[in-house]
Amino acid sequence: MEKTANTPSAREIAETMLAGFDKHYRLFREKSAQAKALFERRDWKGIQDLVAYRIQMYDRRVSEAADILTERLEGGSSDQLWAEAKKEYIALLVDHKQPELAETFFNSVSTKVLAKEYFNNRFIFVKPAASTEFIDSDPPVFCTFYPANAGLRGCLQRILRHFGWQVPFAHAAADVADILRAARRHFGKEWPPRELNLHVQVLNSAFYRNKSAYIFGQIINGSSRHPFALAVVHDTEGRLKIDAALFDPKQISVLFSFARAYFLVDMPVPSGYVRFLREMLPMRSDGDFYTLLGLHKQGKNIFWREFTQHLRYSDDKFILAPGIKGLVMSVFTLPSFPYVFKVIKDTFGPNKDFDREYVQQKYLLVKKHDRVGRMADTLEFSDIPLPKVRCDEAFLNEMRTLAPSQIEETDDMVIIKHAYIEYRLTPLNLFMQKASPEEKAAAVIDYGFALKELASANIFPGDMLYKNFGMTRFGRVIFYDYDEIEYMTDCNFRKIPEAPNPEMEMSGEVWYPVHKGDVFPEEFTPFLLGEPDVRQVFLKHHRDLLTPEFWQGKKERLQQGLFDDFYPYPQSVRFNPEQTAEGLADDTDV
Repeated sequence: MEKTANTPSAREIAETMLAGFDKHYRLFREKSAQAKALFERRDWKGIQDLVAYRIQMYDRRVSEAADILTERLEGGSSDQLWAEAKKEYIALLVDHKQPELAETFFNSVSTKVLAKEYFNNRFIFVKPAASTEFIDSDPPVFCTFYPANAGLRGCLQRILRHFGWQVPFAHAAADVADILRAARRHFGKEWPPRELNLHVQVLNSAFYRNKSAYIFGQIINGSSRHPFALAVVHDTEGRLKIDAALFDPKQISVLFSFARAYFLVDMPVPSGYVRFLREMLPMRSDGDFYTLLGLHKQGKNIFWREFTQHLRYSDDKFILAPGIKGLVMSVFTLPSFPYVFKVIKDTFGPNKDFDREYVQQKYLLVKKHDRVGRMADTLEFSDIPLPKVRCDEAFLNEMRTLAPSQIEETDDMVIIKHAYIEYRLTPLNLFMQKASPEEKAAAVIDYGFALKELASANIFPGDMLYKNFGMTRFGRVIFYDYDEIEYMTDCNFRKIPEAPNPEMEMSGEVWYPVHKGDVFPEEFTPFLLGEPDVRQVFLKHHRDLLTPEFWQGKKERLQQGLFDDFYPYPQSVRFNPEQTAEGLADDTDV
């Protein structure tokens, strides 16, 4: 295409892109910063709404920028123009505070404006171009505290004051004493540390989620680094208290589980926060951290780079995922890669009277909702190219038969037009088939707790069969099949009326009216408690789940605006838990 008087220059395209991103991140920071005041006011509904709203902001800004460019490029664009636009964009990012996010934004807009043949590193950022090392931040990414003068006790008191909460700590001195005792229990004889250059680094912004704020930092003692996390909550009088101090990296890592809601954090330089967190928890990837910080598009970008890299250095085939086949989704996996790919079928199984859009809305609901450690997060992708030589024939046959609208084939590639990608878990029904009696009992107990925690979060799973739940490597039950979920507040939990006569009861026919949204918990028994050993354990620990009173009670609490507490760490590490509302705590997580 020849450039005309109305065609924007490469520089103008780059500036339009960057202006769109800068608007997005300014609004993203503004929304994230609001979490502090909401936490101080104990506006838990406000925090939930803020998380949900923030998720949708990115796509709005991308659409705005794409619409502007599409209108200005009405006559089309040339290869040279777009390649030059990328170069100009790189030049604009030299002193930028969020260059890696800006590159991802460029990709998001470009893929809306350009044809597929442009999706390579000449025109978009298949590989990162800007460095995120040593970016100056104001305020700084982390602050450093030295205990040399006031000791560790004084150092911790300054850390608690650093965040400027307008609500006072009820007993700051007692909280500091609890933190020091927890450290002594964890480190044993190595505590207190003695090195001359001992200091403590703390991320400058607190992390907000649900009803808690978190302080993340590292104790640096000579050449050794020790991560820690402090959980800040409100006591029954509305004042602040430290609920737990975590020093075990595995326990801290649980806070960044893929089954939890995104944190609200005010970050001028997000790459600095991610780098700090990676130093604390090297078992987590950059993509995990970007996603859990609410920058899920950056997490997707990193995932895609890791996935394509993995394809180059592996040779196993994509196969159908093990387990009972679903009525709505075809699920496949690459055994050497720890994820599953879920594709909505063209035709659903019996009793599934809804369409593709309905299923997509359910997955969006979960994306925006507090997952309370019990619902897997998903990455949504379009046009996933798979080498045909790497596709098992059974997998291809199922896609051609059950989801033909969702694949496109060339001589050497299979394009999956739309898929949800999740961490791969062992289906609970398969786990229980091979589990020891002790493992099976633990799984049944945790399954019941999963249902209760989901109910407290206003989620009714709908189809509660074991095949719709997965088991993590730490023995935690996670829900991952969302096509039948409903809000608890949209359900009506009823007791089955007595039959008018014995013949009617024995007939198997329903003798009572059933309306949309009606749920009869007594009906859970046949398909959940078929095995005697499962039945015995379930009834001992979770008999209340089979009564409408339990479910209706949870619904009424939600309708009254009452939110249960969820603690992503064991009850055993909490300080004085009786001083906060009774809540639900996790012992393990992914």
